[in-house]
Amino acid sequence: QVQLVESGGGLVQPGGSLRLSCGASGGTFSTYVMAWFRQAPGKERDFVGAISRSGARTHYADSVKGRFTISRDNAKNTVYLQMNSLKPEDTAVYYCTAKQTPTGVEVPAEYDYWGQGTQVTVSS
Repeated sequence: QVQLVESGGGLVQPGGSLRLSCGASGGTFSTYVMAWFRQAPGKERDFVGAISRSGARTHYADSVKGRFTISRDNAKNTVYLQMNSLKPEDTAVYYCTAKQTPTGVEVPAEYDYWGQGTQVTVSS
């Protein structure tokens, strides 16, 4: 059983930056594909980005491409989401998630483990 704990959320002005972190325990971190999803009030949980087991490959939703960067440190069992040029529409609860297969990375139901989420609010 893998436990995931997100941190780093908060309130930021439009155009600002935030860095989310997700620490993992209870499993072999380097064997999991890691991803971030987000969910705004009244909306479905949307894919943000995913990173391969080694960190060599990343994949992003079009809405965040060029602004967000996902990375991982397998020695620290941690995955990160660097968010730049934030917009009000980025406001959501951001979730860290893990799966062992590299397919279907954009599909929430494909993931095995989820964190509790961290709130990101972009507002002036």
